[in-house]
Amino acid sequence: MRNYEVMYIIKPELEEENVTALIEKFKALVEEKGAEVTKVDKWGKRRLAYEINHLKEGIYVVMQFKAEAAAAAELDRVMKINDDIIRHMITREDE
Repeated sequence: MRNYEVMYIIKPELEEENVTALIEKFKALVEEKGAEVTKVDKWGKRRLAYEINHLKEGIYVVMQFKAEAAAAAELDRVMKINDDIIRHMITREDE
């Protein structure tokens, strides 16, 4: 298993319970694939470095997990098709 970190930005107009549900959805998704989530850190609403789709701010979330490559690929696929995610980036951490 490898260490991964994903940072994603959620649309700022989402209700707090929807944001929490989205975070739990992504956490459950990787856990279903056999991953171990080590840390979920919600940074909250922050200003974006540049405007994306006419949005100037977003809700930042960072999640660290240990998984096989297939789990990270599935998370990437699901985040690409989710309309509530502005941007995301999955990185593999060196050991």
